[in-house]
Amino acid sequence: MNIRLAVSAVVVLAVGILVGYHLHSRRATAPLGPLVHVKNDFQFVAHGPYQAVAPLFGAQGERAWGGKDWDPQFLYPQPARDVEGAVFTVAHSHHHSTWINTAFDLDAGHVQYAYVIPDAQAVLIDIHLHAQDANSTDVKVSYERTALASDFNEHVARQGEHDRNSGPEWQRDIDGYLKSK
Repeated sequence: MNIRLAVSAVVVLAVGILVGYHLHSRRATAPLGPLVHVKNDFQFVAHGPYQAVAPLFGAQGERAWGGKDWDPQFLYPQPARDVEGAVFTVAHSHHHSTWINTAFDLDAGHVQYAYVIPDAQAVLIDIHLHAQDANSTDVKVSYERTALASDFNEHVARQGEHDRNSGPEWQRDIDGYLKSK
């Protein structure tokens, strides 16, 4: 069995366990009711060469353009670096999420994350990149969000709307960083 397949299997199993645990613990305390699931996509062009843009989609790489609130705390690997299978936590106002980097293949232009905010939502972020030309990179991002409790349905729906409209903001922040280098 190759290492990539083994890492992928472990990552999928870990995400399943996290989601299952949180759904089980939530059922023990309150009924779930109908849960919202949204999928939204956006696309933009980053004005920089692929070799400079692609690494910016790792959790460490995003520190350069993600703003002061993007501060992932790496559990694995140590020292922190962007690799497939990386596990880290992120603070979201009153909540904390656990993230797993499920794909980090810059040669193929594919980066993916799954994260869970306990009792709130599970999220899958899928990013595809390719060089448009020597100085620009196409970026396609897909967010899938699922509420883990019915009292988060409205929040998840609002975040989905925000996701759909995030392309210009991501482009501005990444282009701004690239110009400052």
